[in-house]
Amino acid sequence: MSAENETGSPQGESVYLAIGFLRRPHGVKGEIIMDLHTDFPERIEAGRKVYIGEEYETATLASVRAHGKGVLVKIQGFDTPESAGRFRNQWMYAKSNEVPPLPEGQYYKYELIGLDIVDDQGNALGKIAEILETGANDVYVARDEAGREILLPAIPSVVLEVDMTARVMKVHLLEGLI
Repeated sequence: MSAENETGSPQGESVYLAIGFLRRPHGVKGEIIMDLHTDFPERIEAGRKVYIGEEYETATLASVRAHGKGVLVKIQGFDTPESAGRFRNQWMYAKSNEVPPLPEGQYYKYELIGLDIVDDQGNALGKIAEILETGANDVYVARDEAGREILLPAIPSVVLEVDMTARVMKVHLLEGLI
């Protein structure tokens, strides 16, 4: 048995969720421009513990403020553009076990990866391999063992039921999806 689960994280360890991409320092106080990559920007606030870069370096946000389409973040202990510059072009993460649970019936995207997909007749269609973000709605990419893919729009007429305990998503195939 593998020591890793479907998400690639060791069993029992938290998954790191990308919340933003740090661009470059801005101004003279150590702030950094960050593009948002979260559905919950209000949760990015001063005092929050975050993880930066491929090594998931632990840091605390000293301040956060709106800037254009993103935010300006200041990382505690990095008070100059030169010191903050070390975080340039890196991802900022939160741990999945440190984010609040979603309301019933809503799921974080990482929770859906690896779910078995079955149609409303009970036929296996594969597993969710990835989720594409489009303008209107997300699209689930279901891939079977042979590598065939089916694109499933994440809309109520297609996604009939999600059973996280059994790790199964039941879907209705619209004309033209297969």
